[in-house]
Amino acid sequence: MHDLKYIRENPEAFDAALKRRGAEAVSASLLALDEQRRSIQTEMQAAQARRNEASKAIGAAMGKGDTATAEALKAEVATLKDSMPQMEDKERALASELDALLAALPNLPADDAPDGADETEIVEQIRWGQQRNFDFEPKDHADLGPALGLDFETGVAISGARFTFMRGQMARLNRAIGQFMLDHHTVQRGYTECATPYLVKQESLFGTGQLPKFAEDNFQTTDGRWLIPTAEVSLTNSVREQILDDAALPIRMTALTPCFRSEAGAAGRDTKGLIRQHQFEKVELVSIVRSEDSAAEHARMVESAEGILQALELPYRKMLLCTGDMGASARKTFDLEVWLPGQGLYREISSCSNCGDWQARRMNTRYRPADSKGTAFVHTLNGSGLAVGRTLVAILENYQQADGSISIPSALLPYMGGLTRLEPMA
Repeated sequence: MHDLKYIRENPEAFDAALKRRGAEAVSASLLALDEQRRSIQTEMQAAQARRNEASKAIGAAMGKGDTATAEALKAEVATLKDSMPQMEDKERALASELDALLAALPNLPADDAPDGADETEIVEQIRWGQQRNFDFEPKDHADLGPALGLDFETGVAISGARFTFMRGQMARLNRAIGQFMLDHHTVQRGYTECATPYLVKQESLFGTGQLPKFAEDNFQTTDGRWLIPTAEVSLTNSVREQILDDAALPIRMTALTPCFRSEAGAAGRDTKGLIRQHQFEKVELVSIVRSEDSAAEHARMVESAEGILQALELPYRKMLLCTGDMGASARKTFDLEVWLPGQGLYREISSCSNCGDWQARRMNTRYRPADSKGTAFVHTLNGSGLAVGRTLVAILENYQQADGSISIPSALLPYMGGLTRLEPMA
């Protein structure tokens, strides 16, 4: 959501920022609606004031025996009474139209977010780790997995396309990855582990920005609730409609949850393997901070996600997304892309975004700065720390052996119940 005061004072800058995201200029339309709404509000205030004034004058006229004046005033009050609901309806309609336009607009990009139209214009920041030299042709995880307990056929038989069933050692590895990530973020990075609902109200998806524009990418239940596309929704909305104490900030939360995505806009992409599923697990990171701390918190969050890849010794690169490739809620986004030797390319495994006060305005979440009597909107940040399924893919492809077995990264050994490798099943 956007600050109307800012738009009134900086219409050209607002439009220029939207243009950087490939959006059309809308300040003139917004301000025209805003002016109409404020004009109606002024009329309503004037009508109410006149109604109060006339009502008092009726008594005075009656006291003087001036019946004619009293009757004229009564008629005026009646007319005002009849007209005010119409003005109220018009004001509500204008406010609703204005809110709908504002709600559909993406966040404004940060000044240091690079301009660009799409994913071809993102900017590589660093590369970490050494790509392994194989003495055999490395396989894609979709070819390796079935012999190890990654059962695509059963998943499809049960639920349809983009669902997977895991068995035995593969399920154990999947669980180990999630538990390791949680321990890393809570013990080493100071995030508070949370267990959240997987079903949320419409207001929650609106608060984080998935609604109304991206409804088709999410699953809705028959009672109007929505399955979470990521724990970002439930974690961030845990502070909705609150005024937080300055001393309580920063708030850092993490959760391991299933995630559910219809991804209507991704038809035909990544139909093979685990890369793009309708149901998957992810460890989410969410921070609620003061506005002046959000840039530093963003860097810290990215470091937390990088720490997982480094501990697992998985080569990756850090990318700064351009304005045309960021999610609608983000001001600035870093992606981490892990190397997949079976595919011969880097694939996204984490996205960490600074949303500024855009989500906070939609949720009406504020804090009381220690040096101020008033309140200010918090800044919210979210990131993947990491996607469990894609991490599983990266381990399968990077740690595969010539005989089809998979060595377990040393960081995961304490979570594997004595297993040191995955062996092909007979």
